[in-house]
Amino acid sequence: MRKVAWCLVLGILLAGCGQGNQETDKSTITIWHWMTDREPAFQELAKRYVAKTGIKVNFELYAPSDAYAQKVHAAAQGATLPDVYGILGEKRDFASFVKAGHVLNLTPYMNDLLGSWKNRFFAKALAVNEFPDGNIYKVVPGIYGVPIDIMTIEMLYNKDLFKKLGLDPNRPPATFKEFIEIGKLLKAKNMQGLVSGWSEVWMIDCLANNYAFNIMGEDKVLATIRGEVPYTDPDWITVLGLFKEMRESGVLANGTVTMVNKTAEQLFATNKAVFAFNGSWCVNVYKGMNPVLNYAVMLPPKASDKHPMSIWEGAGSSFMVNARSKNKEEAVKFLKWLTDGEQQVYLAEVTSNLPANKDCLEKISPILAQFADDMELATHPNIWGVSEFPLVTETLDRGIQSIVIGEKTPEQVAADVQKVKEREQAKKRS
Repeated sequence: MRKVAWCLVLGILLAGCGQGNQETDKSTITIWHWMTDREPAFQELAKRYVAKTGIKVNFELYAPSDAYAQKVHAAAQGATLPDVYGILGEKRDFASFVKAGHVLNLTPYMNDLLGSWKNRFFAKALAVNEFPDGNIYKVVPGIYGVPIDIMTIEMLYNKDLFKKLGLDPNRPPATFKEFIEIGKLLKAKNMQGLVSGWSEVWMIDCLANNYAFNIMGEDKVLATIRGEVPYTDPDWITVLGLFKEMRESGVLANGTVTMVNKTAEQLFATNKAVFAFNGSWCVNVYKGMNPVLNYAVMLPPKASDKHPMSIWEGAGSSFMVNARSKNKEEAVKFLKWLTDGEQQVYLAEVTSNLPANKDCLEKISPILAQFADDMELATHPNIWGVSEFPLVTETLDRGIQSIVIGEKTPEQVAADVQKVKEREQAKKRS
């Protein structure tokens, strides 16, 4: 797989030497996207824009996301990217597109008129699309993408099921100890606890990072990624031990480790699970599955008072402008219009996603507002400025899966991860 991935990146870089995107109709902007839930809203906004400006916007949907990502990579190799598109992948993937000349540096546009465009956005959402001075990817500093909406990932609880458990539906567990204690009630009532798509290991990684930040703080987490702190450190053992406690307490739903997120969403939406760990996109999903679902948002219960609990937040989806497009100036104008207040409120109302425009929050639904309330606690790997080896991250996440099913201890997993870390560091040095 890694060989294939390197071939893709090499293809992108070689394509950067090509002659660029083919001549296109300057009265039409073509946008590729993967967001099936936003397709009707995008089409409506395209109608409004052509009525306003005479410029046609052609949204082309390609799904699922894996197929979309493959199409974008292939188009980059063939220098046939559209005027506007999104990049699905890690920051290093984003960087490879930028370095190959496939992404327009939007900094001059963002800073135009005293930075009026830039100032619309949540800073951390914009940071996902930004490469700062001295970035590890050696990309020319700048902003290379426009956040269309944002997401936060938190825990949710079913208020009706809380009542069945004899719990206060307006007081979710604030500490990890309180959370674990609910496992006893779940067992007694033969009810299912926490569901999440943990077969998709990035969601395990998200929760593990939440607790790593809470237990050891950001500085120590980032020091671990830099190789200055081993994964066998007692704090990391404590983080891994939380997943063992969840398994033993009964607070996890059956089969969570092998569950895809769509299944987890169905279980929570149909009142078959008390807790869920999911992103703000779930508001739209749950609305479609069960419009009367009675639930609320909560922070993951803190395991320590030493450091604040963190949540992952950032640009839920972003658009990039093709630097070789003949229509790049019109494309920028459209993205400015798309992220203006009226259009952002419309997207939030229709798709139930958090708007990237921070001035629109007072106009969104109460449940979305709950997801937005904890923005000050937000973080995301794409804005840390350091990047873990992919194989180390995978070993950690797969190891947590093995803890949850009782195959390995936290100590064994920590040793496995550190062994892989040292091997990857040695390969990099050589």
